[in-house]
Amino acid sequence: MSFESPTRSRLIGLGEERRAMREGYVFLDEKCLLLAAEMTAELKRYDLLRATFADRQREARRSLEAALLRHGLEGLSVYPALAGQCVDLRLQRSSLLGVALCRGEAEVRTLAAPAAVFPSPEAEACRAAFVALAAAAAPLAAASGNLLRLHREYRRTLRRACAIHDVVLPEIDLEFGDIEVHLEEMEREEALWIRASHARA
Repeated sequence: MSFESPTRSRLIGLGEERRAMREGYVFLDEKCLLLAAEMTAELKRYDLLRATFADRQREARRSLEAALLRHGLEGLSVYPALAGQCVDLRLQRSSLLGVALCRGEAEVRTLAAPAAVFPSPEAEACRAAFVALAAAAAPLAAASGNLLRLHREYRRTLRRACAIHDVVLPEIDLEFGDIEVHLEEMEREEALWIRASHARA
C-alpha cells in the first residue's frame, strides 16, 4: 500500500501501472504456455533417446560379459584401444525466449586400432558396442540439459506471473479503489461546501 497523497494524478498513474502489470501478466502467461509446449516436445524426444541409449547400454553390457569370459579382466584391460577420437560431437545451438537449447549429434568415425596379441570377435564387438554407447549418450545429454534449462525458466516465469496476479495486481486494485472512494468523498464535501456557501450568500 502506497502512502502517497490520494490525488487524481496518482489515480491515473495507478491505472497505467495496473494496465502495464496486466499486460506483463498476459505475456508471462503466454511464455509459460510456450515453455510448457517446448518441454513436452523435448520430453518426448528425450524418452526416445533414452530408450535408444538403454538398448545400446544393454548391448554393451552383453558384449562386455562375453569379452570378459573370453579374455578375463586383465586380458581385456590390455586390449588395444582405438587410436584417437572416434566419436565426433556436433552441437547445434538455438534459443527459445532466452533459453539456450542444444541439439547434440554424434558421428562415429572408423579408426584403425593397433593389432591385438590375442584378437577375438568378442573383444571387437565389445569395443564397437561401447563406441555406439558413447555416440548415443551425446544427444541424450543435450536433451537432458534442454529439459533442465526449460524447467528452470518455466518455474521462474510461473513465479513471476503468480506474483503479479496474486500480489501486485490485488494491491494496485485495492489502492486504486481506496483513492477513488477518497476522491469521491472529497468531491462530495466540496460540492456541499459550495452549496452551503451559495445558501449563505
